Amino acid sequence: MQIAEKAKKIIQNISKVIVGKEAQIELVITSLFAGGHVLLEDVPGTGKTMLSKALAKSIDCSFKRIQFTPDLLPSDLTGIYYFNMKTQEFEFRPGPIFTNILLADEINRATPRTQSSLLECMEERQVTIDGITHKLEDPFFVIATQNPIEIQGTYPLPEAQLDRFLIKLSLGYTNKEETIQMLTRFREKKSSR
Repeated sequence: MQIAEKAKKIIQNISKVIVGKEAQIELVITSLFAGGHVLLEDVPGTGKTMLSKALAKSIDCSFKRIQFTPDLLPSDLTGIYYFNMKTQEFEFRPGPIFTNILLADEINRATPRTQSSLLECMEERQVTIDGITHKLEDPFFVIATQNPIEIQGTYPLPEAQLDRFLIKLSLGYTNKEETIQMLTRFREKKSSR
């Protein structure tokens, strides 16, 4: 199957849950196929998480979501080596970064140190913990979000870190007709259960 045909099928599948955002979905798929990552800058309630989950299901990949907060540590993303008392050895416990589709929710709420640990993984597709390098799954695709309105308590991404994203876009709210279509679709689905 040609790439254009695959992309069209993925867009159609995602459009079953995300209404009226075909152009944005196409840009996300383009970034995925190009090996890039996406920064969604938008207000809450526009379907960013739903888009990420729908993409993962559409391409049959693993999905994880990390809520970025000021107390999030780099090891909370990447994982740690811990001492197993039973085996008397250090064992690796992978963090949520070991997935195919990662939603980095409100990336600008984490400290620059934690942001940079994610951005390193995005660039190199690997993570080094205690001197041991672990390859990330293929594909490894990050959809990071940030709220452009609420800036209190955030750590804006500097230009050098914004460079890690191939595309920056906004979904925006649906219009009246799209909202009605979406509500009707979900009501019909709920009543058919």
